Amino acid sequence: MKRLVAMAAMVFACIAGTSNVHALERGTIAEDANSVTPLLNGQVAPKTTLKMADGSPVSLQALTMQKPSIVLFYRGGWCPYCNEQLAQLKDIEKDLVDMGYQILAISPESPARLQEQKLETKFLVTLLSDDKLDTIREFGVGFYVDTMTELKYKTYGIDLTKDESGKSVLPAPAIFMLDKKGKVLFSYVNPDYKVRPSAELVLSVAKAFKKEM
Repeated sequence: MKRLVAMAAMVFACIAGTSNVHALERGTIAEDANSVTPLLNGQVAPKTTLKMADGSPVSLQALTMQKPSIVLFYRGGWCPYCNEQLAQLKDIEKDLVDMGYQILAISPESPARLQEQKLETKFLVTLLSDDKLDTIREFGVGFYVDTMTELKYKTYGIDLTKDESGKSVLPAPAIFMLDKKGKVLFSYVNPDYKVRPSAELVLSVAKAFKKEM
């Protein structure tokens, strides 16, 4: 387990090393996935409002005050890599819940789309819509999608969420572990959407930080 946690810390250190220079720019949308400026360990999650799958508003702070949280940012139910990651989390959800964690999965998709996904997945993760992009922006994981990529997605019938400028935005896939005060204890952010931490790694890190929750 120590080896897995060390690997995770090393991955985070590499990513954080590129983000520290721009840490003060958090709260903006990056020009591309490689330029995201995620929250760092020790910082506190923003007090933003999200939507449940039924469309009702919910405070992120109110949710995270209840239990230690594993906050997952994913691109949408249309993304096979995201669906695979959620499927792997389903395999360890009982272990995480037994340790006292809750899993919050945030995407820029609409509540209506989340409702469809909820019916398809059927597990304990709480699916949350950030269709206003406030939480994605404040966690520093959002980036603008280039025109060619946007057009390619449109050919598949995928309409991406746009910000107030009219540009399409996606989150870099990310996992944050928060205590009940909203403080970031661990994060994994990778601009390569094909690379996700394994369920084994997530579970090992959760066990390692359980005593700090």
